[in-house]
Amino acid sequence: MEKAKLIIFGDPKRKYAAEAVESFVSFVKDKADILANCFKGNCSIDVLKQADFAVVFGGDGTILSAARDLCEGDVPVIGVNVGKLGFLAEFGVVEVQELFSQIVTGQTRIEKRMILRCSVERDGVERFVATAVNDVVIAAGAPFSMIELKMAVHDQPLAGCLSDGVIISTPTGSTAYNMSAGGPILSGNLSAVVITPVCPHSLSFRPIVINAENSIQVEMVQVNQGTSLTVDGQMSHSLHKCDVVKVCRHHGSFLVVNNPMRTQWDTLASKLNWAEKPKYNIPQDEQ
Repeated sequence: MEKAKLIIFGDPKRKYAAEAVESFVSFVKDKADILANCFKGNCSIDVLKQADFAVVFGGDGTILSAARDLCEGDVPVIGVNVGKLGFLAEFGVVEVQELFSQIVTGQTRIEKRMILRCSVERDGVERFVATAVNDVVIAAGAPFSMIELKMAVHDQPLAGCLSDGVIISTPTGSTAYNMSAGGPILSGNLSAVVITPVCPHSLSFRPIVINAENSIQVEMVQVNQGTSLTVDGQMSHSLHKCDVVKVCRHHGSFLVVNNPMRTQWDTLASKLNWAEKPKYNIPQDEQ
């Protein structure tokens, strides 16, 4: 049987990531061909398309960064957690070795997740373009006065919004900033987008879930000097009055190799304590 072709994403300057990569490379020496370590984003699209899998060692930030590179080549991601939370990393360092043969022989499920394309237009000219795996966030910024936004969905007016900003999230990103801001948790494989206002100046402005095929336009009516657009918490672009942020479904996908030892609900419960039972204060004599 032909060996699986792998590319690796792992920061050699991070102690635990470097150790995990070294251990993995030694483990797969006779089991797979490693084409490159693409951590610094210097792998061409041709190299990416040759790979059967990408093994990403790190936390959520490393996986998000790698996923933006990989979406053009439709390369499945094996996320190995060597970070703090590692919510997007399905495997532990030991698990990826124990389950490696199942993964490369197609015995594990590959989940297809949607991603977003966002752009900023100023005076009718596209000034910024990026791919979002988690979310697109418009934040008020300094001097931290509320900003005014005008939103439309598929060219139909949605709402005016006085707030500290707005979060436009994929299902994958629904457990990130969106959840902290009171937005709903979505199953990762849905085709939907969540629009969640950040501290809106209205009790009636609640998060809304729309079909992923609908485009979203957000016009900057009144902004601050420091108002900005942030993509996945990693890329940013300053926003000015009358700028228009456009968000739509990206043609690519984030392909995630699922860990057969756990479900998405296990991950929610174990890493975010979702639906955990109350910790009752039981008197000693009743125990």
